[in-house]
Amino acid sequence: MQHPIQAPPPKPPLRGRALVLLAAITCLLVLLWLLSPFPPDSARSPALSVAQPAPPQSLFAIEPQYEELWGFAGDLSVVKVGGKYGFIDKSGKIAIGPRFDEADSFSEELARIRIGSKYGFIDKSGKIVINPQFERVGAFADERARVKIGSKWGFIDKSGLIAIKPEFDDAYYFADGLARVKIGSKWGYIDKNGDRVIPPQFDWADPFAGEWARVGINDKLGYIHKTGSLAIPPQFDEAENFAEGLAQVAIGSKWGYIDRSGDRVISPQFNWAGSFSDGLALIGMGSKIGWVDKTGKIVIEPQFNGGGNFSEGLAQVSNGYQNAYIDKTGKIVIPPRFREAGHFTEGLARVRIGSKYGYIDKIGLIAIKPQFDRAENFADGLARIRIGSKWGYIDKIGNQIIPPQFDRAANFDGGVARVVTDGKIGYLRHPLK
Repeated sequence: MQHPIQAPPPKPPLRGRALVLLAAITCLLVLLWLLSPFPPDSARSPALSVAQPAPPQSLFAIEPQYEELWGFAGDLSVVKVGGKYGFIDKSGKIAIGPRFDEADSFSEELARIRIGSKYGFIDKSGKIVINPQFERVGAFADERARVKIGSKWGFIDKSGLIAIKPEFDDAYYFADGLARVKIGSKWGYIDKNGDRVIPPQFDWADPFAGEWARVGINDKLGYIHKTGSLAIPPQFDEAENFAEGLAQVAIGSKWGYIDRSGDRVISPQFNWAGSFSDGLALIGMGSKIGWVDKTGKIVIEPQFNGGGNFSEGLAQVSNGYQNAYIDKTGKIVIPPRFREAGHFTEGLARVRIGSKYGYIDKIGLIAIKPQFDRAENFADGLARIRIGSKWGYIDKIGNQIIPPQFDRAANFDGGVARVVTDGKIGYLRHPLK
């Protein structure tokens, strides 16, 4: 419908028009100030900048309501409701009603459950596919689950049939195609058919991690290959897993490094040694720490009282009272002035100045001023912070994207974060995604 055309109103007197113009300019300036992306400094201060909390329906992926909520393995998570265990999906909807006396996360599409004193397995529809009949069971791995029948351990397949008869005094899950088993006092390894591919002969044995596993004989440690060959005979007083092709080992009280052939590429000489990361490893000499490269060359002389691994090109070091950051040449790039300091993640590191925590950037400038009673590393664009007894989340400029309100809170992972409030557990939805 068209409006009738009206004659324009008469013009006000000149003074009146000036007042109207002044009022219009004032309104325009106020409007521009409100819409400006750069409000006054006090509004931009991380201490005062608090984003409005999202409305409840968008803040939570799953409202805090459960006594126990284990975390998602795939699409489902164990929950406890009224003393019984069931499963929910990622929307918080009950997927498998709580009716079990115990339940574990799904592994290879099956989950262990207990009814009364016996264990069995269900599928993701909640159907019992292996009747509760076992005294003890483990999760499925490599299509086998360990079970205890009487005093012996064996393995079942996914139909519930005995795949490897119970004949072991102890047994662990399959890893990389082999499982550790114990007969008498000795450990060995079996394959999925139950064949003893590495006969029990060790006093102690680790699961395989790739092609290698640590084993022990007479209080000495060595390494075995999946072929069954004792690739590096037990000879070390301490030994760790391989990282970047080298493993730290100790003979007596001194640490060095070996390669996968067992050759001592860096002779035992350090009071302690860490794993290689990004080509360097932390070592200790006397009461000081430094770094070595893979040839054994000391690239950063032991001179610090403490420190951590390199992260994003920098490592935190301590002189005992203050923390600083160095680069891979050992040069101090951020001088010591922090009571506590963490490693860099997503371009920022948490630091403590006085009694409060904040964040610095990689040139040492304060990015988010210290104002929190606790602060954690950034993950997925947000960091957990605590004010008083409550946890919340900030973004990289210090805005409180989710103000502190939770008794406990975890990092965001896969778009959700586990939180606890008033004793109930739920999941937040990532507010920036």
